[in-house]
Amino acid sequence: MIAVIYGSTTGNTSDTAVKVQKRLGEDKVELFDVKDVGLDALEYFNEIIFAIPTWDYGEVQEDWQDVWDEVDDVDFSAKTVAFIGLGDQYSYAEWFQDAMGMLHDKVVAQGATIVGHWPAADYDFEESKALTDDKQHFVGLALDDDCEPELSDQRIADWCRLVEAALVKVA
Repeated sequence: MIAVIYGSTTGNTSDTAVKVQKRLGEDKVELFDVKDVGLDALEYFNEIIFAIPTWDYGEVQEDWQDVWDEVDDVDFSAKTVAFIGLGDQYSYAEWFQDAMGMLHDKVVAQGATIVGHWPAADYDFEESKALTDDKQHFVGLALDDDCEPELSDQRIADWCRLVEAALVKVA
């Protein structure tokens, strides 16, 4: 089983979590809203997808703020983790997907195996803390439901295939 743990204020991130669950299989994915369960579900799953939106000027969404420091206390060494970020690449071009990058860095520091990097070439932004060292990929799926909602379903489908293949290799 894969846990998808998300925080959502406007509903875009929760809608994305549901789409990922349907794409990967409802029998394979369990959804958790971080505001309801915190990080308690993590101990029961070795495969985790975190879905986190970036707010305003590179800020972490409010539900994630409540558990932000607790992430540093989780042992991810036996876990495989993927990330989904939501953000606005035009209005907040200097901070696009920053929350995903910040969460990624915390999880990596706790020993996780990361899968699901996503090409950055098809986006128009200035800066992002979610870029890999080579600046060619995001550390996870980057979605912009504010400015490019018509691209999200295909990006989710392609990314889910990528993550499924990576999880098989890790297992």
